[in-house]
Amino acid sequence: MAEHAGKPKVRFAGFTETWEQRKLVSLCEKFTDGDWIEAKDQSNSGVRLIQTGNVGLGEYIDKQNNKKWISKETFERLNCEEVFSGDILISRLPEPAGRACIVPNLGTKMITAVDCTIVRTATQVNPKYLLQYLSSQSYFDEVNTCLAGGTRQRISRSNLATFDVSMPVKYEEQKAIGEFLCGMDHLITLHQRKRGRLENIKKAMLEKMFPKNGADVPEVRFAGFTEAWEQRKLGEIAEKTFGGGTPSTSNPDFWSGKIPWIQSSDLTEDNLFDVKPRKFISKLAIKSSASKIIPKNSIAIIVRVGVGKLAFLPFNYSTSQDFLSITEINVDELFASYSIYKKLKKDLSLVQGTSIKGITKEELLGKTLFIPIKKSEQARIGAFFRHLDRLVTLHQRKVALLQNIKKACLEKMFV
Repeated sequence: MAEHAGKPKVRFAGFTETWEQRKLVSLCEKFTDGDWIEAKDQSNSGVRLIQTGNVGLGEYIDKQNNKKWISKETFERLNCEEVFSGDILISRLPEPAGRACIVPNLGTKMITAVDCTIVRTATQVNPKYLLQYLSSQSYFDEVNTCLAGGTRQRISRSNLATFDVSMPVKYEEQKAIGEFLCGMDHLITLHQRKRGRLENIKKAMLEKMFPKNGADVPEVRFAGFTEAWEQRKLGEIAEKTFGGGTPSTSNPDFWSGKIPWIQSSDLTEDNLFDVKPRKFISKLAIKSSASKIIPKNSIAIIVRVGVGKLAFLPFNYSTSQDFLSITEINVDELFASYSIYKKLKKDLSLVQGTSIKGITKEELLGKTLFIPIKKSEQARIGAFFRHLDRLVTLHQRKVALLQNIKKACLEKMFV
C-alpha cells in the first residue's frame, strides 16, 4: 500500500518508485489519424480498412459481414498510413468517444479510418498498460470534457495528445499491470462469448423443439416420445387468473409489509426467472386495493406497459395492474412458461414496428399453444430450457463480478 501522492494504493510487490506524469503524445512513436477513405476508393480485396465500429471498449470487434477494403494501388495513390498489429486505435467518435483497442494480427495489410487515432507506443511504454489507462473511468471523464461537434460529438486528436498519463517509471511495472488487467479482460470476454453461444442455442432450440406452422410434432425432441402434440388455448391450461392493482402510495402503512409487489420494471426481457422484488406491501394494502395475493408457482404476464414479458414466480406475490397472472397450471409449469414466452415473442415479432399499448385478458387467454400429450415430455423440455437459462445467468453473474473487480482495480492500481 502507498498512501502519498505519486503512488497507487495497490501495486505489485517489488515496486516502490514514485510514478511520473507524461503527455499522451510523448508516450508514442506514432500518434496520427487514419485516412479519409470514400466509398469510391473501396474495393473487394487488398488492404483491410479498420473502421470505428471495429474499435470496442478495450477489445477489437471483428465484424465478419461488414469488412471493408481498398486496393493496393489506392493505398499507394492516397499515401495511406499503414496500421500494424500491436498498434492501439482510439475511436474519436461515440459510443463512447475515446474507446480504444489493440489491433490484432489480421494476416493482411491494414489501414484505418480518419476518425481513428493510431497510437504506436515508444520503446519503453507498454501498450497493454496504456490500453488500460484508455479504459479507465478517469480517462473517459476527461474525454467527456473535451467533446465537441454537432449531433455526434467527437474528441480531437490534438486534445487527446495533451492528456496527462500517470506512468510507472519502470517498464516491468507497466507490463505487470497491463498483463494482469488484460487477463481480466480476456476472462470477461470469454464469459460473454459463452453466454452469447448459450443464448443462440436457446433461440435455435426454441424453434426446433416446438412444432412449426402446419406441423403437430417438433423437428427435435427427446428420445422415446412419438405422439403428436395437441393444441390448447392458454386459458385452458390454468384454473385461475389474477389481475393486479397499485395500493395508494400516499399511505405508508400499505408499503411496510412483507408481501412482494411486482411491477413491470422488475422483469427483464428474455429472463423468465430470478425476479427480485423491490417493493413490499401489507395485508392492509391487499384489503384496501385491487391488489391480490397470488399463490406461488404462478406465471405473471405483462399485458400493458412492457407487454410480452413474463416470469415464473416460486413465491406468493402481488402485482400492479400491468399484469395478468395464471395459476393452478395443469401442465408442467416450466414448459408452460417457455411455451407462452415463445408464443408471445412470435406474435410480437409479427407486429414489430407498430405501437403495442397492451393486450386484453380475452386476447391473451385465447392464444393457441402446442402442448405434448405426455407430461413427462413437457417436463423434459421445461427442464432443458431452464438449465440453459441457469448457465446463461451463471455467465452473466461472472461477467458482472469480473467487471466490478476490474473497476476497483483500475481505481486502486492507477495514480
